[in-house]
Amino acid sequence: MVVMGKVAAAQGLQGWLKIQVFTEYLDSLLDYTTWYVGNDGTWQPHQVIEANVHGKVLIAKLQGVADRTAAEKYKGLLVAIPREQLPLAAEDEYYWFDLIGLAVESESGDKLGVVESLLETGANDVLVVKGGHGELLIPFIASVVLEVDMASKRIWVNWEADYLK
Repeated sequence: MVVMGKVAAAQGLQGWLKIQVFTEYLDSLLDYTTWYVGNDGTWQPHQVIEANVHGKVLIAKLQGVADRTAAEKYKGLLVAIPREQLPLAAEDEYYWFDLIGLAVESESGDKLGVVESLLETGANDVLVVKGGHGELLIPFIASVVLEVDMASKRIWVNWEADYLK
């Protein structure tokens, strides 16, 4: 499962949910007619009756959630989609969740750490790498990221531990 959002609150009296979206585009979840709601390991499928962008969140009506009382029980639960339903990434493109957990090594062989998360800066994405050198912020750009090898779960970079932290 790929977590795409979180139920932030109940919306209105008729069982609508307010969804905080974790995707690049606010309307990405609208492409799916079934959402899986729950927490790690306890996912329950829910048919999406209706969903719309509402400001900076989505509001959604899910089958089986009839009123506000029922909707309030969903607060804090995650919204996910099975990985196999996501579109394939183009060559040299990666989903962020695929990069998290990969080892990062400099071209000189220094083990810099593991990708803990990514940041979107507007200009480019940034790998947040944690390891023996502390936290490193490494720009995810072609001149720095030399190779991403998903098979070996490793990223090689033109970056050294003593560069800007």
